[in-house]
Amino acid sequence: MNIDHLRKIAASLQLNQRNVEAVLQLFEEGATIPFIARYRKEMTGSMDEVAIQDIKEMITKLQELDKRRTTILAAIEEQGKLTPELKAKINQAGTMTELEDLYLPYKQKRKTRASMAIEKGLEPLAKKLMQQYDNGVDRIAERFLNDKVENVEDALQGARDIIAEWVNENTQARVRIRRLFERKAIIRAKMVRGKEEEGAKFRDYFKFDEPLNKCPSHRILAIRRGEEEGILRVSIAPAEEDALEILDRMFVKNDTDAAEQVFKAVGDSYKRLMNPSIETEFRKLSKEFADAEAIKVFTENLRQLLLASPLGQKRVLAIDPGFRSGCKVVCLDEQGELIHNGTIYPHPPQNRYQQAQEEIRHLAKKFNIQAIAVGNGTAGRETESLARATKFEQPVQVFMVSENGASIYSASAAAREEFPDKDVTVRGSVSIGRRLMDPLAELVKIDAKSIGVGQYQHDVDQNKLKASLDVVVESCVNKVGVNLNTASKHLLNYVSGLGPKLAQSIVDYRTENGPFSNRNELKKVPRLGAKAFEQCAGFLRIRNAKNPLDQSSVHPESYSIVKQMAKEVGCTIHELMDRKELREKIEIRKYVTEKVGLPTLKDILSELEKPGLDPRGAATEFSFAEGIKTIDDVSVGMIVPGIITNITNFGCFVDIGVKQDGLVHISHLANKFVKDPNDVVKLQQHVEVKVLEVDKQRNRINLSMKEV
Repeated sequence: MNIDHLRKIAASLQLNQRNVEAVLQLFEEGATIPFIARYRKEMTGSMDEVAIQDIKEMITKLQELDKRRTTILAAIEEQGKLTPELKAKINQAGTMTELEDLYLPYKQKRKTRASMAIEKGLEPLAKKLMQQYDNGVDRIAERFLNDKVENVEDALQGARDIIAEWVNENTQARVRIRRLFERKAIIRAKMVRGKEEEGAKFRDYFKFDEPLNKCPSHRILAIRRGEEEGILRVSIAPAEEDALEILDRMFVKNDTDAAEQVFKAVGDSYKRLMNPSIETEFRKLSKEFADAEAIKVFTENLRQLLLASPLGQKRVLAIDPGFRSGCKVVCLDEQGELIHNGTIYPHPPQNRYQQAQEEIRHLAKKFNIQAIAVGNGTAGRETESLARATKFEQPVQVFMVSENGASIYSASAAAREEFPDKDVTVRGSVSIGRRLMDPLAELVKIDAKSIGVGQYQHDVDQNKLKASLDVVVESCVNKVGVNLNTASKHLLNYVSGLGPKLAQSIVDYRTENGPFSNRNELKKVPRLGAKAFEQCAGFLRIRNAKNPLDQSSVHPESYSIVKQMAKEVGCTIHELMDRKELREKIEIRKYVTEKVGLPTLKDILSELEKPGLDPRGAATEFSFAEGIKTIDDVSVGMIVPGIITNITNFGCFVDIGVKQDGLVHISHLANKFVKDPNDVVKLQQHVEVKVLEVDKQRNRINLSMKEV
């Protein structure tokens, strides 16, 4: 293990070096982040998943830096130009930018103006001019005329080209200009002539400038999208005179004719070489910053969505609403299995409203339905009203459910595999119903990008986005825990230590041998070895197992501790879990060993109190305001209920029951300054909002939570 890496990570993240070393060792042994955070607290100093993820990301970056360092050293060594001083500088470089600056003069280039001038024998003239002692440079230049250099001006131009390249490749010069960009770069956008109508949605950026270090991520991504679509022309740079002043101070050292040539070369170097090069760097950096912010927003929204309250194991009637083609209706049992599907036509053009109500009433009675899930797409509000107006013989709750991504799932290989003889509309309805029962279990089947939360998710680095989203899904799945006997292979795939192949093996074993009776039976699953068992067992639950610990998050490696506790107070494990007074008799310090400390023991006692408790809470009903179904029904001043559907850096979007979500700008979220919308609102939160503005032409609604 690289001790320098250990020190850097510990110092940068302000963590104990020994704990960082333990985390890296656990990674090398194949441990996952959820497992380390939950079951190795003694080794890590009770680090949470965020800190462990930070360590993983930082060690990856340091390893990439080392790999590039090795490549650069080998390349310069091959050229025979690696001096001890240069080698030391390369070994000390702490960032990729520093490394690339040091490598720049040695990088193999295509033919440049400078390299062609050197071939013409003009490098000695450039060196002479750089000394800046001489006047009468024309006389000096005449000495360098040859069959490739026809006149004095050609000689001086070639020398200036060489000097310009030296200036551009000067590490200190690049550092200082980079600092200027950091402090004073302006991002500018203007409309490409003739694109006014085509680019109407980018109107805010037709004549735009803002300090780059103050430009928020969503604006950067919007501007870049406008540029990629050919609507905007974009530049990033500080004032040219500021940059030239810095470079002139560095390189122009006298008041001679030679110094005048250097002065011209410096100006050319900045405009032709350094500015484009560093602008490209800052375009990349600003994109990475904007991507990171957008991905952060997306992952936080996804986390909240995946951890949304489930209805639980109840019988559900789910409706995928529609007008002309009717509403697709399915009935699901407590396990989410399809037991009926059909179609009703309550809306125009058929208008079989009474018949549709009769059918829903009949199905609710026949299948003992406890809740109705209505998709929130086309005809959603009308169908919700139909369901609420129906008189049932038993209590039936009605919920509006987001359809985002349901069509993606219904056309996917996973849906075809599960329902090979059903069409996409039936599969979509099943997905809507299951989302109500257990959002997490259903949403893991869908590409997270299609779930419809976040901002500019299609514009960011897709590899980084996928990696971040996978981390969130894995975290949520393991936080909640998974029912080993009912979980789909898609859900099992995200359990710590498993993956697609082992998830499929578990499902195949379950199909062939019936439900698992205990966790140890997992060891019989083909290819599921000791390491995979260690990583996954604590996150898999077996309901109504003979050993009650099998439905808890207590890891099998700690079963002997619980058995010892029960023995000490003279009871069974069942009794220990059922009776608080027995648990209060336990002196946990007695059970501290070299490997098991107080953090783990406290977790065990906490779990014995509420074994297998779902941390998500229960779903609650919500109703939109009556009489508001389209934007035409909305007017300024109204106060209406809504559900938060998306959170961004600039505010949140709220569904108030019309086709278009309204925006609550960050300045209208609360009667106080709000830095991060997540501090005051959560996804799926039920809120009251006041309508500030209705723009029917652009289909926009502005809302406020301040005055409610």
